Amino acid sequence: MTSLDIRKKLTNYIQVADDKKIKAMYTLLESELQERELVTMEQYNEELETADKEIAKGNYITHKNFISRKKP
Repeated sequence: MTSLDIRKKLTNYIQVADDKKIKAMYTLLESELQERELVTMEQYNEELETADKEIAKGNYITHKNFISRKKP
């Protein structure tokens, strides 16, 4: 079963599950939800603009160069 299939099943289950089960599921996932730092669309776009500026300045490393670099 793919992740997409699981998401669909969970979405359907959440719609019909009783309150006790919903609260239990939330408790299981709560720590992950708190750990994940959510970013607004505005913050995301600002980060992209900053990255684009750094790339334009030449402040980047290619995948090929990163892979072939000498490790300490």
